[in-house]
Amino acid sequence: MELEVRHLRVLCAIADTGSLHRAARELGMAQPSLSTQLRRIEQTLGGQLFVRTRTGCRPTPLGRAVLSRARPLVSELAALVTETRAAAARAGGPQLRIGATASRAIPGWLRRLRARTPRTEPTLQMDVSANSLLRMVAAGRLDMAFVHEVEGSPLRVPSGLCLRVLVEREPQFVCLAVDHPAAARHEVRLRDLAADRWMVDSTVDGEWDALCRVLRAAGLRPDMLHGDYLTAYSLAATGEVVTVSQPTARPRSDLAVRPLLGDPIGVRLLLAARSEDELDRGYAELEEAYWEAARQAPAYREWLGRAGAPGTAGGGAAGVTGTADAAAGTGAVDAAGARVPLSSPAALPRPDGRGGRRVPAG
Repeated sequence: MELEVRHLRVLCAIADTGSLHRAARELGMAQPSLSTQLRRIEQTLGGQLFVRTRTGCRPTPLGRAVLSRARPLVSELAALVTETRAAAARAGGPQLRIGATASRAIPGWLRRLRARTPRTEPTLQMDVSANSLLRMVAAGRLDMAFVHEVEGSPLRVPSGLCLRVLVEREPQFVCLAVDHPAAARHEVRLRDLAADRWMVDSTVDGEWDALCRVLRAAGLRPDMLHGDYLTAYSLAATGEVVTVSQPTARPRSDLAVRPLLGDPIGVRLLLAARSEDELDRGYAELEEAYWEAARQAPAYREWLGRAGAPGTAGGGAAGVTGTADAAAGTGAVDAAGARVPLSSPAALPRPDGRGGRRVPAG
């Protein structure tokens, strides 16, 4: 076997994540395939590159030597691809390549982008992995990406990216059958779901771990099933499972979407690009689309009203942390220029008047 750049990427991913399992997810591979590929690379190079332990993988002295040469090569190739794609995009006319994790705001965002720049047709790349989308932006394959950062599982933000917060902390709701006893409540207690099985998409960065932490903290050990959310909603409608849900999801006749008491699960909503100017190309339209989706979701609209978010019956305070300025059309930036914690309510006016809260990467 001849050593190729893709093999060097495999070695870098294993070293960066410290785990074959996490590296496989990052690379979009099955773990057995990654293990086989690593063995072939080690056979080609003539020595063991990683020590496998119960807690993960760490490079051997030989592995560190190989990585010291591999990282610059991978980085240089990535820069070559990014610069070439950027040059090709400029030659081909105006483009706007956006990526996103799942959100009800996406249709409205696309509609507004088309209306603002009718000669530029935005293209859309959907992915369940926010980390994958961030890497695509850093590599020049996307101009911007709208992503979710699950509380307790920080995203691995490539250097050089600019981030702007759309919502500092969006609560995650629960989706269950409309005839489930807990569906009669305005807010569902976790103990009301103690006898239910949960289905979660473990390919969504951080989501499985977050739910497990919350359930353990509540003293619950329910059966947990892996599955995509289209399947989860179908099974939830029949009472087979319950599942987490974005608050902007609209209920179906056979499904109920309800807040969880105490809002134990939260995500931060971010727009990422390679520059502030790139962020300005899509942030305002995304902000409008998100709040339009929020108004169209009865459970979320009611929750916002109780929390006192702007534009709702409660008025005034920022119930969705960090969104008061966004909904009012002004901006916010963290006070010390440091990364703002997901649960932080701090918001200071931006001097430049642009929307959103800037977040330094890393």
